[in-house]
Amino acid sequence: MSQPDFDVDEFLAQPLTARIATAGPTVRPVWFLWEGGAFWILTGPWARLSGLVARDPAVAIVVDVCEPATGLVRQVVARGRADLVPFDVARGRRKLARYLGADEARWDARFVHYLYDDPGERGTVWLRLAPSSLRATDLSYSVGGGR
Repeated sequence: MSQPDFDVDEFLAQPLTARIATAGPTVRPVWFLWEGGAFWILTGPWARLSGLVARDPAVAIVVDVCEPATGLVRQVVARGRADLVPFDVARGRRKLARYLGADEARWDARFVHYLYDDPGERGTVWLRLAPSSLRATDLSYSVGGGR
């Protein structure tokens, strides 16, 4: 893994949208949790992602920001072999709270069912990627004509 130009854990703690690429090729936006040196993405039979990963676990993930008004441009690109692992509610709650806020009463009902339905019945699983390579790059620039 390359030496990052910024605090990768702090960057990945933000509620950003990642894009995950699988064989096919298929690229899709996803919400994620960065925890314990791995990306955690909620999936199941309602999405093609779990089937694609079951057939070929090689994936790539990109998380980035580009703010032309401020010149902030940062990216994390990770690659590796993903695992499909059993869903656990505590991790699900942490992931959803980072995007939807801590007050579950304010969450849209379609997200609440992940925490209270039987994951075995729904087929809910985690896609876990502990990257074999991770590159973090700060491509920020000065705004306002500085040369």
